[in-house]
Amino acid sequence: MRRTLDLTVSESQLAVDALAEASGLPKQRIKDAMAKGACWWTQKGKQVRLRKAKRELKPGARIQLFYDDQVLGLKPEQPDLLEDLGHYSLWYKPHGLLAQGSQWGDHCSLLRLAEVALSRPCFLVHRLDADAAGLMLVAHDSKAAGALSQLFSGRTVTKTYRATVTGQLNADDLVIDAPLDGKESLSRVTTLATDPEENTSDVQVLIETGRKHQIRRHLAGIGHAIVGDKLYGSPHPSGLCLKAVQLQFVCPLTGKARNFSTPSQDFN
Repeated sequence: MRRTLDLTVSESQLAVDALAEASGLPKQRIKDAMAKGACWWTQKGKQVRLRKAKRELKPGARIQLFYDDQVLGLKPEQPDLLEDLGHYSLWYKPHGLLAQGSQWGDHCSLLRLAEVALSRPCFLVHRLDADAAGLMLVAHDSKAAGALSQLFSGRTVTKTYRATVTGQLNADDLVIDAPLDGKESLSRVTTLATDPEENTSDVQVLIETGRKHQIRRHLAGIGHAIVGDKLYGSPHPSGLCLKAVQLQFVCPLTGKARNFSTPSQDFN
């Protein structure tokens, strides 16, 4: 069941009571949806998630519910905290976990799970496809978020990925610069190993731009789609064989060089 509710309350009520009355849904379902980030209200002029079921709403308060029992029923795989650096932290995001939530909820997102785990504010500074796995930074204050976001948008972060692609690809710093969505895009591909029996190749990819699905589209564009890429290739039981394995940059807060790598180089 998927439904939306946009409600302006006419009298003082608890949020859970108002939503249950207007939607006809049991209060326990409403509480679960609120806890998972599917309810919104306006606070200090901003639309934010309303998680507190017993929040007292004043007359004229507007709340919205985006209820999808399939989304709310999902159970996310937990990310791994690799390093906590105070102003920001380094995480390993597993395959299938979103970077951030949607209006329908955020319980299956790295940002929310990090917030719960650390009991600190969390800010997204870069993205990684939900189907991909690997390293992600999460900022914990607005200053760090702004500085780190500027690093990524300014192309001063070296981002290294590994992928298994279909076919026998022999590449040594192959430059793929086909524009994507009318914008400049550049990926560098180097073959690490080939498997003639499986007819696949393991490659390293460095990207100098960050377009949507850049690596997936560039590799598919040269006839070597990533194994398990259901959008640009074919589905595979192992899922998308793409992982962000290394991040290198100069920390904008300390001036120190940072070089983060995944603890494992496999695709499990």
